[in-house]
Amino acid sequence: MFYYISHKLRGGQFMGNKITQNKTEFGSLEMRLLAYVQMRKMDVVRTKEIAAALKITPKQERELFSRMSRSGVFIRLTRGVYLVPPRFPAGGRLAVSEYYILSRLMREIGGKYQVSGPNAFYLYGFDDQVPNRVYVYNNRISGEKNIGSFDYVFMEISDNRLGASTEFAAPDGEKILIATKARALLDAVYDWSRYNTIPRAYQWIIATIKKDTVFWDEFTRTSLKYGNKATMRRIGYLLAVAGIPENMLKGFKKKAGSMKSLIKWIPGKPAKGSVNREWGLIVNGAIETD
Repeated sequence: MFYYISHKLRGGQFMGNKITQNKTEFGSLEMRLLAYVQMRKMDVVRTKEIAAALKITPKQERELFSRMSRSGVFIRLTRGVYLVPPRFPAGGRLAVSEYYILSRLMREIGGKYQVSGPNAFYLYGFDDQVPNRVYVYNNRISGEKNIGSFDYVFMEISDNRLGASTEFAAPDGEKILIATKARALLDAVYDWSRYNTIPRAYQWIIATIKKDTVFWDEFTRTSLKYGNKATMRRIGYLLAVAGIPENMLKGFKKKAGSMKSLIKWIPGKPAKGSVNREWGLIVNGAIETD
């Protein structure tokens, strides 16, 4: 899996973008700053510490960071914290990936995270649309942010919902955590309203289980650990229709709890269809399971 992900990334198929700035002319103060951070092998620099190190005023420091940020040489991660590129080729060109930025940001804010959503759907071959944003589950921040010309969607969740991830190497060698195939499929059902992935996710699940019988066990464990009640009902019914034996679905029913109130099997569609009391669903659509 690690080789496959790395290979696909290096082939430019997983966003694989880099920031590249045009040639930048540096003044003496900029050169002193670059020499300072490179000599100390810093990848992140903070305001206030530079003023003292370079013996400049706070105003000069603010203006210096502003120039470095505008030129694209430094990238502002959060207030007062800037990303320093790992190296400065001739001409001052900057080249870092969205994953290098993400890794440093999470380190600075002390966050745990994993990439999922459309990035994972594309990586595992469920969807052929190349994502133009990075979707990040984490335990620190939420909202859409643009950092270094890259767009991120941060989704804050509790620590106990983070997990079932695997490590991959980005094109620049940065190691990043991404959802496993099982977790990505669960996220497609759990977060259907964000990704608009039902009923497509149902077909992805069935197709994957049929191709890899061992995958069933991993998917079950992941779903039971990280899914919610509504997800248990929808996935449980899907697996029952697909022919999974009743005794293998007991865990889904137990976690789903009471099923007296009905929910739609396919959210977003009219609540018209038959009622399945066993799973507490209004079956308002069908998919191919053969």
